[in-house]
Amino acid sequence: MKKNSLLHSMLLLLAAAIWGSAFVAQSVGMEHIGPFTFSAVRNTVGFIVLIPISLWSRRLFPENSRGHRFGLSKQTVIGGIICGVVLCASSNFQQCGMVYTTVGKSGFITALYVVFVPVFGLFLKKKTTWRTWVSVVLAVVGLYLLCMTGNDMTLNFGDGLMLVCAMLFAVHILTVDHFIDGADAVSMSCIQFGVTALISTALMFIFEEPEISAITMSWLPILYAGILSSGVAFTLQIITQRRLSPVVAALIMSMESVFSVLSGWIVLGETLNTRETIGCVLMFSAIILSQLKNKEK
Repeated sequence: MKKNSLLHSMLLLLAAAIWGSAFVAQSVGMEHIGPFTFSAVRNTVGFIVLIPISLWSRRLFPENSRGHRFGLSKQTVIGGIICGVVLCASSNFQQCGMVYTTVGKSGFITALYVVFVPVFGLFLKKKTTWRTWVSVVLAVVGLYLLCMTGNDMTLNFGDGLMLVCAMLFAVHILTVDHFIDGADAVSMSCIQFGVTALISTALMFIFEEPEISAITMSWLPILYAGILSSGVAFTLQIITQRRLSPVVAALIMSMESVFSVLSGWIVLGETLNTRETIGCVLMFSAIILSQLKNKEK
């Protein structure tokens, strides 16, 4: 069990790395198309990619270790639909918020779901240890040092959208935690993206005027966000949350801000100042602390 938990933590950390590197793709992708168009096409790509993977996984793994049969069970379908509605709301609030605020503030405010998850969990009677609360505080301080590096510390309309996005991402994490036990993770993720794509497509035609030529100009960031960020990373989230508490999962996923900065450093040659380095160290420390058991030093 301990090894499985560590493996799932590492896989979720991989998902955070994908999300962090995809943050640039989300911003660049909206140079030619609107946020709802980007969200609709991106999630459609994720849905299409997961259809054959879902069918293949059901044939390869007909049931899990507890005897639950994989496939389109009632829990899988309902969980996928509800998670899809919540993910659609959270991702579209994020896409719209990025139009009005900076990338640094977007990363910081979005990752505040690391605070909202344990707070919302209190209303659901989910216990959180003192060690995890300390990890949450360390993570928030680290996020602040890492992301809030500009001179503009005021809140604007985009920041408000990002705050709603953070709350909805917290609800999504708790929703996945509620439905995942006994559900087919890959099929649930596939349904989730189908629902998100369907609603986002409706919003696209209501609020925007999509053009094929504009969409094709953004094909690379759309494919990256659709295949890796949506299809791979969010599926890893659903699979790994079976072995992790929602608060620990939120802590690990908040590392996307660190990977965003590190990818800019490695790929684009951007430098890390002392403030950002301390922020990264605090974030890593928070994750390590959250993984320690009570009997370990």
